Amino acid sequence: MELLTETYKSEISCVLSCFDRLILSGTMPEISYSQGMTRYMYDNGIKIFDYPKFAEPFKEAIRANAERIAKEHGVEIEFIRKAGVRKESIISEKIEKRGNHPGIVHIISAMETYNTYKPWHDKTTGKTFLKPDTGKCLHYYFYFIDQQAD
Repeated sequence: MELLTETYKSEISCVLSCFDRLILSGTMPEISYSQGMTRYMYDNGIKIFDYPKFAEPFKEAIRANAERIAKEHGVEIEFIRKAGVRKESIISEKIEKRGNHPGIVHIISAMETYNTYKPWHDKTTGKTFLKPDTGKCLHYYFYFIDQQAD
């Protein structure tokens, strides 16, 4: 039997493979930069200085979802307080104890740097907008073993 990559090689532009993990991330291009988020806020009638209040429900929804997933799967969310802790070591220990069967292995949370926006009023131009900023925010890492297809 011929491999799919051979059968369809003229139609395949790349092949993604990995040894032991996938990191999935995404972005919303329209609001992933300060001018785009400023435009979104104006278009939706949200005051620029209300940005923290606007963002709060999203933060709460992420937290609540992480807690729901942890409860449903009988795992606790482990908060890492120190920088430099190897998450892989923690997960290896968890797998050693629980086995490598499919399902949620562990959830880790940690305060880490992130990109954000800061409300700003430019007194010289009289314009109010969001400008890029950095801060610390709670990140969640979900570790799970996926069921392999036969």
